[in-house]
Amino acid sequence: MRGLTRAGKRASEMAFNAGGGAINWFPGHMAAASRAIRDRLKLADLVIEVRDARIPLSSANEDLQPVLAAKRRILALNKKDLANPNIMNMWLDHFQSCKQDCISLNAHSSNSINQLLGLVELKLREAILKEPTLLVMVVGVPNVGKSALINSIHRIASSRFPVNDKMKRARVGPLPGVTQDIAGYKIASQPSIYVLDTPGVLVPSIPDMETGAVKDSVVGEERIAKYLLSLLNIRKTPLHWERLLHRREEFDEDPDDSCEKGSRGSLQRRQRFNNSDALYVQDLVKEVQRTLCSTAMEFTGNLDEDNELESLIDSQLVALRKVFRIPHKPLDESHGPASKKLLTLFRSGKLGPFILDDLPSQQ
Repeated sequence: MRGLTRAGKRASEMAFNAGGGAINWFPGHMAAASRAIRDRLKLADLVIEVRDARIPLSSANEDLQPVLAAKRRILALNKKDLANPNIMNMWLDHFQSCKQDCISLNAHSSNSINQLLGLVELKLREAILKEPTLLVMVVGVPNVGKSALINSIHRIASSRFPVNDKMKRARVGPLPGVTQDIAGYKIASQPSIYVLDTPGVLVPSIPDMETGAVKDSVVGEERIAKYLLSLLNIRKTPLHWERLLHRREEFDEDPDDSCEKGSRGSLQRRQRFNNSDALYVQDLVKEVQRTLCSTAMEFTGNLDEDNELESLIDSQLVALRKVFRIPHKPLDESHGPASKKLLTLFRSGKLGPFILDDLPSQQ
């Protein structure tokens, strides 16, 4: 099951991705972990498969899907706070129509974890009558927030259940392979329920940039940024920001000060930057959105032509170098630094809530 969007399929076939080839990211410890996961799946009474809510299909571990489909399974769509809530509800309806239990959550929210644990107990109600000890397994590709979810489960479970066993928290890291050893954690007694942590494991070969949540250095930050901008431009997202930016400017600006906008306005912004990091990021986001919006509006080419769309993307990355105050270096035409800063804003949800996968019925 892959999340190949119409826009995404076109973006992955554009010239900036040509020659990129298949992405191989399967270190030895991950291969061993994958075998261990398959072995332990045979023992698991229920599987929680963690995915990124922004890519509900393409963050799935395709290699394990046949095995997971045969188990009691709950899809946990993490990072819902970074996803479009209206489209998220449509995804939940889609999985429900497929008879697949699914919940959207934020791994750092106690509310979300309580709802997940309630669903786990509900799904295990029949098995509880038959087995004195039940095993719940948590799986997911790297960077979907699996370890953060497990840590939150431990914190909530330790306050809910009379567990005497000392519980060790899972290690959390932003890079694939941080949680390498499979370990079990007791979350309930009478009957005993254990949660098994597993490493983040990618499929052996990642054929394109749409698949999974592989770290930037494997694919290349510039390629990912161009892929993201191609999706946004194909969907005309920057043009949708125009009205939002206009409303913000009406709120922020005093009409009587329009003649001083260039001098005093920039001074006020610099003062705000110095006074508050939050205001700096907020203003930076507005400048990024304004820049992407203006370049899209000024573009006179045909977005249906790949070479012209790539020309727009290049002009946007050049413009973003100025927004991010990246010094110009002669003979340096790379967009690495600007790409990295753009991806940071996107991944943190600062550019807005997005879901990049299309619903299957829309494909």
